Amino acid sequence: MDKREKEMRTVYEMIHLYCRKNHKEKELCQECLALYEYAKERIEKCPFMETKTFCSQCKVHCYKKDKREKIRKVMRFSGPRMLLYHPVMAIRHVYYQIMDK
Repeated sequence: MDKREKEMRTVYEMIHLYCRKNHKEKELCQECLALYEYAKERIEKCPFMETKTFCSQCKVHCYKKDKREKIRKVMRFSGPRMLLYHPVMAIRHVYYQIMDK
């Protein structure tokens, strides 16, 4: 699995966790699915993927302002909880983000 695929998988799991806990849906609701599709599109087009760390640290913000606020809300909620629900994925994500600097 390459870096883009790992990033997409992590974003999906974070959005899924957020949706499950806040919207009480087993699968992504329409709003969360739209956010995931948007994030996936941004990840696919990211020219810095091979060298970037976290999107929040990037000098170029490719998300539209409204989508950026939504994904921030999801990340703030899901980030800490990923250690409980997907511990290996969470630790691996942070490790590789730091090591790829």
